[in-house]
Amino acid sequence: MEVIKEYMQKIYANGLYPDEYIGHGNRRGNLVDIEEVASGKKMTVLTFCTNDVLGLVQNKSVQQAAIDAILQYGTSNSSCEALSGRIDLHRQLEQEISEFKHLPHTHLFLNAWMALQALMDAFCHLAIPVPGFQHTRETLIMSDILNHGCIISAITNANNRSGKVFSQSPAVRVKAYRHNDMHDLARKLKRYAKPGDRIIMIADAVFSMDGDIAPLPDMLEVMAEYPGSVLVMDEAHASGAIGRTGRGVYEHYNMTPQDVLDRGVEPVVMTTFSKFAASAGAAMSSFSPELNDLLTASPTSIGTISLPAPTTAAALESIRQVRQDPGLVETLQANTRYLRSRLVEHEFDPTGVTNVVPIVLPSELDPKEFCRRLMHEHGIWVSAIWFIAKPRLRITVNALHTKEEMDNLVSALVMVRDAMTAARETVSA
Repeated sequence: MEVIKEYMQKIYANGLYPDEYIGHGNRRGNLVDIEEVASGKKMTVLTFCTNDVLGLVQNKSVQQAAIDAILQYGTSNSSCEALSGRIDLHRQLEQEISEFKHLPHTHLFLNAWMALQALMDAFCHLAIPVPGFQHTRETLIMSDILNHGCIISAITNANNRSGKVFSQSPAVRVKAYRHNDMHDLARKLKRYAKPGDRIIMIADAVFSMDGDIAPLPDMLEVMAEYPGSVLVMDEAHASGAIGRTGRGVYEHYNMTPQDVLDRGVEPVVMTTFSKFAASAGAAMSSFSPELNDLLTASPTSIGTISLPAPTTAAALESIRQVRQDPGLVETLQANTRYLRSRLVEHEFDPTGVTNVVPIVLPSELDPKEFCRRLMHEHGIWVSAIWFIAKPRLRITVNALHTKEEMDNLVSALVMVRDAMTAARETVSA
C-alpha cells in the first residue's frame, strides 16, 4: 500500500483526481440536486453531462416497468444463464433489440466491458475445449486508435483472456489504425493479415470523446476484401442518437446489417442500455445463432449473474418507447443542431456532429477550473476531460434540454472563457 499512497499523493498534488459529487435525487428535467464532496456544499445545477440522451430515466412507464419487474421476479437473478436459466424478460428484451437492430440473435450482459470480453473469449478462444476439435487459426484484430476504453481493455488482453486458459488456442494479434482512416486500415490489413487468419475489425460507431461517426460504408469496402471477416460496431453512443429513428450507425448511413452480410462480412453490433435505454447492461447481436450460444458458454458469461429483472425491464420499456415515439430522437437531433450552431456563433469549435459535443480548449485554459467556474458561478454542470492528449469540455445534449437552457449554457461558456482569458493576460502582462 505504500506505493499506492505515494502515487495517489502525487495525483492529488497535480490536480489529476476528479472532482467528486453526490446526487440527491429529485431530478426535474435536467435540474439535479448535488453535493460537492470537497466542500459539503449542496446545490441545484443544470446538467449537460448526463448520458440519459432521451430523458427516459424519468419516464413514468419506464419507472413502473422496473417496479413491476421487482415485484414479479425480485431484485436479482443471483446466478448466470448457463446454470440457472433466463427469465422471460430476458427473452423479450433480446427479441426487442434484435428487431430494433435488424439482427436476429441477441445475448445480454451486465455491461459493455463484459460483453466485449465475452466476445473475445468466445470468438478468439472458443471458450470450451471439445474432444476431436482442434482450433488452429490465429485471430487478427484491427482497432481504431481512439476506440473506447472497454474495447481497448478487451482486445489488448485478448491473447491471454480466460478463454485461452481453457482452450489452449492460437495467438491473437492486435493492430491499431489511425482514427477513421480507412486508407490506413487497408494498408495495415495488407501488411498484417496472413492466410488463414480470422479477422475482426472493431470500432465505436460514435466516438465518445470526439462526437464523430465511424465511416461505416468505407469500412465495408475495406473489409469486403477479406471474406468471412467480422465487423463489430460498438453503438453505445449511437443507439437512440443517430439514424432517423435512433437505430444507430446503420440507419444513419441508410444501410442494414444485411448489406454487410451480402458483401461476405459478418456484422456484430453491441448495444448498451446506459445511454438511450434508461438502464444498465449491454447486448451483442449478430446473424449467428452459434455465436449467440457460444457467448452463453464463455467464461465471462458463466462467471457472473445475468441481467437483473428491474434493469432488464427498464431497458425493454425504454426501447419500446423509442420505437413508439420517434419524436424523441427527432427532438434530440434538433437540440444537437441548435447547440452546435450557437457554439459556432460564439467562436467555439465543437468537434464531431452528434449529441456528444466536445470543445477543445486553448492549452492555457484548465478544463477542470473552467468547469468549476461554470458550476459555482453559473449553476451549470459540464464534464471536464483533462486526462487525454487534448484536454476539453465534454457537453452532452439530451432530448429534455430547452433552447433557453442551451442558450444559458452558451452564455456561461462565453463568460467563463472571457474571464479566464483576461485573467491570464493580466498575469502575463
